[in-house]
Amino acid sequence: MKRSAQPTINDVARIAGVSKKTVSRVINRSPLLNGDTRRRVEEVIANLGYVPNPQARALALRRNFLIALIHDNPNAQMVLNVQQGLLEVLRDTEFELIVHPVDRGSPTMLEKLGQFLERQRPYGVMILPPISENEHLAQLCEQIGCRYVRMGSAPFAEGPHMVASNDREAVRGAVGHLIAAGHRRIALVMGPHGFRSAFERQKGYEEAIEAAGLPLQRTLMVAGDYRFESGMRAAEQLLDLSPPPTAVFSSNDEMAAGVLHVARERGLNVPQDLSIIGFDDTPIAAHIWPPLTTVRWPIATMARAAALKLVGEPGDEEAEASLFVSTLVRRASVAPPGEG
Repeated sequence: MKRSAQPTINDVARIAGVSKKTVSRVINRSPLLNGDTRRRVEEVIANLGYVPNPQARALALRRNFLIALIHDNPNAQMVLNVQQGLLEVLRDTEFELIVHPVDRGSPTMLEKLGQFLERQRPYGVMILPPISENEHLAQLCEQIGCRYVRMGSAPFAEGPHMVASNDREAVRGAVGHLIAAGHRRIALVMGPHGFRSAFERQKGYEEAIEAAGLPLQRTLMVAGDYRFESGMRAAEQLLDLSPPPTAVFSSNDEMAAGVLHVARERGLNVPQDLSIIGFDDTPIAAHIWPPLTTVRWPIATMARAAALKLVGEPGDEEAEASLFVSTLVRRASVAPPGEG
């Protein structure tokens, strides 16, 4: 038996009573169509079982159906959470996700990224902090004609190119929670130098301390790099102080887990002897003991919104959102000082 021929774009155009260019616009999600035409063409596509040729579409668009995640971030869990959010949107579509790590310290980073974008020609890119703050990278995407969305801990770009959280305000509230519990010697484990997230979280800490009329003590502010080991080093330094802090705000959960590890090694009870708050609400926060009070950073939600900005329909309400609120998740790692 002779197999029936696969339907073509010409078949769709003929049955729908439109031009081939109009069918192409429907397939490519062009906003230059009215709703009735779009629905009619989509119905014909569904009835015929027409499957667009991705290679032909990529050639016509001069773009591949790839979304590139570009990052230079030591927080592996954060990168995984972003991937999860992106994939929730891209699943069951023609788009695929590629992950491209870079070295922000390299003098050839922009040159190599330009070569990558020209070679792969992705449909769009999502750029994670801290390199999302690099204006030259945003300009590079503009010059190449590649869609892009930047993630940040505070707004610093136009809405169509930005998903941001309110880190400073969230940390101010978290440190305020420690102050309300009665703590007066509250330490900070900072994030890496040059990260906007680290800057915003430090400012939130400082504003909460100053608003409470407490002295801002630089000895209680210790450097970290978002890794577990740096949390341990910070805890060693802080717990050697005389007197030591009664509470620690850590700029992410990984470092908070490091602080908790050292506290337990020294025979301290958390939270009776030392209260700890982290940031991110990664799985580690709920899995360690005691479970960690932390700020829930809506990373996956931000990533979903970024994906919709890149591939979604114009006017999608979720794609229009640019600012996402972080919230305090109260668990068992905070108590009034000396409560036993």
